[in-house]
Amino acid sequence: MLLQALPALAAASDAPVADPTTACRIAGIRTEVRCGQLVRALDPARPGGPQITVHYVVLRSVARNRKPDPVFMLAGGPGQSAIGLAAAVLPWFERLLLQRDLVLVDQRGTGKSAPLMCPRTPVLPFASDNAQAQSKELAQCRAALARLPFIGAPADLGFFTTTLAMQDLDAVRQALGAAQINVVGASYGTRAALEYMRQFGPHVRRSVLDGLAPPDMVLPTTLGPDSQAALDALWASCAAQSHCQKTFPTLAADWQSLWQSLPKTVTLAHPLTGQRVTVSATREAVIGAVRGALYTPAVAAALPQAVHDAARGHFEGLAAMHSALQDGPPHLRLALGMHLGVVCAEDYPRMAAAGAASAVDTDPQTQYRSACRDWPQGDVPADFYRIPAAQHASLLLSGGLDPVTPPRHGQQVQQALGPLARHVVVPQAGHGILAHACMHKVLTAFIQAPDDAKALAIDASCAQSIPRPLAFVRPAVPEPQGAP
Repeated sequence: MLLQALPALAAASDAPVADPTTACRIAGIRTEVRCGQLVRALDPARPGGPQITVHYVVLRSVARNRKPDPVFMLAGGPGQSAIGLAAAVLPWFERLLLQRDLVLVDQRGTGKSAPLMCPRTPVLPFASDNAQAQSKELAQCRAALARLPFIGAPADLGFFTTTLAMQDLDAVRQALGAAQINVVGASYGTRAALEYMRQFGPHVRRSVLDGLAPPDMVLPTTLGPDSQAALDALWASCAAQSHCQKTFPTLAADWQSLWQSLPKTVTLAHPLTGQRVTVSATREAVIGAVRGALYTPAVAAALPQAVHDAARGHFEGLAAMHSALQDGPPHLRLALGMHLGVVCAEDYPRMAAAGAASAVDTDPQTQYRSACRDWPQGDVPADFYRIPAAQHASLLLSGGLDPVTPPRHGQQVQQALGPLARHVVVPQAGHGILAHACMHKVLTAFIQAPDDAKALAIDASCAQSIPRPLAFVRPAVPEPQGAP
């Protein structure tokens, strides 16, 4: 049936399609782009019920005769806005724009597409990780979101699953008149891409999946073991560096001492204002700061110094890392309502079967169990958790130091996709391989290759020699000199 469908798809692409977009401008992009929107039923089973508007942006190719298969970039999170990431990811696609359009779709619940953003209030470092405060804030957020104009009832918060979002994405493809598309997904975007491939496989020409988060991953249960492995590797790396081992000879013991001392009240200089504040440093806050730093090896290089200092009562380093995650750039902020709509529907029901929590990953499981207990859970088809064999060339990318989507998840997906999937592991990279400049050429070569065999044979070795950044050691402050 699939072989019979492909000629029909090709024929359909010959029919002229009116441009559904209009000229517009978006933040971070200096040139004019094209904006479009589609009205979609919140619940496909109720076409006359609540409606949402899905927004998308097209960055046009500069080619006079551009290729008919655009590139769709799927954002991570879950909860990031793809349009909000435009300026950050544009370097990935600059070479591809010489031949193909780039399409960014704000997935339902994110960006401008019926966003489920919880109110944000300025907080002190670590303060937002108080369990009781979190529970109260989440209940307030859930109540506020249930009053949004596109939500007919609280249960409607369950209609923000990956499956429904990928049906929206295919509606955008149809509106643009593309018979096939190239899909590039990062982090949660890889789960979304796999679901698009499952539902609409014949419409995919190539796929690039960076930091694999497969549908059966059960994120709250894997986060602890995977981040612990990355942390152990960091301690081992410090021990192997003479300057790090010399400066922090008791690093592993320092970490254990710090962990056992939490929660504790500490006084520190606020990372943004410099004013002295007194806060409660909880285990949830500290492990959150550590996990966030582990995503990027260059940031993780500062963890030995930060942990060493915190074990001695100086929490400024960890507080700065925590605040950077809490108050990061707007394009990296998650739509928490959409995030929970995905996790509570797709991961939470499978948490019990995934096994009990370990000592380190107690906090994410506990937090998600608490959040999902009262969050509306959408329907997820049983086939969602099945990855069918690939019908096209797929490039899978993993970082050897990734604390959230390490190579073992990529290996699992490669086995499921079969011989048309190639898995590339960059040993000293963290979360996000396409951020490395040399991988932009790899991405371009893979998608531009004329057939699957040539795509799978591209040279992807450029990032293999990337070194792990050396541990940061704070320079010694010289003693003040007396007046001459």
